Amino acid sequence: MFGIPGKQAVTMTPKAAEQITRLMNSGGHAGLRIGVKKGGCAGMEYTMEYVDQADPHDEVVEQDGARVMIAPMAQMFLFGTEIDYEVSLLESGFKFRNPNVVDACGCGESIKFDDSIAQQS
Repeated sequence: MFGIPGKQAVTMTPKAAEQITRLMNSGGHAGLRIGVKKGGCAGMEYTMEYVDQADPHDEVVEQDGARVMIAPMAQMFLFGTEIDYEVSLLESGFKFRNPNVVDACGCGESIKFDDSIAQQS
C-alpha cells in the first residue's frame, strides 16, 4: 500500500460510515470495495461494489462499524481521500474528496489524476 504508517488510506465522514454500515447490514455484506477504472470524459471513474470477503491484496479500512476495501490498482490513486455521503433535494450519494484529483468533468462522475501518479501504476 502507498501509505504512511499509522495513517488510514482513506477516511469516512460519520454520514458515510453510517450509510456504508447500513448497506453492509441490509445485504449481509462484509463491506464495500472501492476502486477506479478508465472511463468518462475526464479519463477515470470511481467504482463501488458490495463484497462478501476481502481480497488478500485489498487495503481494508474500518471506521465506526463501516468497512471499505480498496482494490490494489486503486490504492495509489485513493490515498488521502475522504469519503462523504450527501443528501440534497435532487440527489443523494457518496462523494469523494480526493487530493490526488487534478480535474473533473462537469457532471462530477469522471476524474483525472496527476500524470505522475498514473505512470506509477
